[in-house]
Amino acid sequence: MTQQPRDTPQFFLTSPSSCPYLPGKQERKVFTHLVGERAPEVNDLLTNGGFRRSQSIAYRPACETCRACVSVRVLAQEFVGTRAFRRVLAANEDVVGHARTPVPTAEQYSLFRNYLDARHADGGMVDMSVLDYAMMVEDSHVRTKLVEYRPRGPDTGITGRGEGPLLGVALTDILADGLSMVYSFYDTEAHGRSLGTYLILDHLARARRMGLPHVYLGYWVEGSPKMDYKRRFLPQERLLPDGWLRVEA
Repeated sequence: MTQQPRDTPQFFLTSPSSCPYLPGKQERKVFTHLVGERAPEVNDLLTNGGFRRSQSIAYRPACETCRACVSVRVLAQEFVGTRAFRRVLAANEDVVGHARTPVPTAEQYSLFRNYLDARHADGGMVDMSVLDYAMMVEDSHVRTKLVEYRPRGPDTGITGRGEGPLLGVALTDILADGLSMVYSFYDTEAHGRSLGTYLILDHLARARRMGLPHVYLGYWVEGSPKMDYKRRFLPQERLLPDGWLRVEA
């Protein structure tokens, strides 16, 4: 019998379950494990092909009768912010994002819990324990950073880190062709900051500084209010059956 090499991806299909985005729909996913020395290379290829990473799993929708989930990546080098985006940047001029090794902390988990309770109380992640959160952060075989956002402090110019309360967190994969925002959360009571938008704008700026062409935002689902914000970041590309299609409006 021929034995599969350990680094060769093997793909599996989930059973149907309720769609979290569109009421009355069923979803299925195809997935594989991201392990071994080739995990970063495989993650690059799969992300370019519309997959998302969750811990050591790469997955994408494989629904039989629905194609509503569309992978979106923003063209970071061509992105020009609108007046509304510039207002968000101005409102967060005092915020500093510091990229660090992905290590979970109690402070992060507290912010994560508050975010879920405020924005996703009916979602599939609402029951995540502190151990579940730790696994989400630490279980990665690819190049991953955790970006913590805090107010600027007196020593920020020296340390490069903020020094106030934690305002937001982004778990981000660094790919050969861009940054993939795996998961992000923020202080929902920081009114007037639009932190969800700011975290994306900051990642676009990071990608530009790194010379990377894309920021991957995951799936845009037409008809899902929770996913509609992704269409505002232009120009972007959406992955359709014939490949990535540029969208400018």
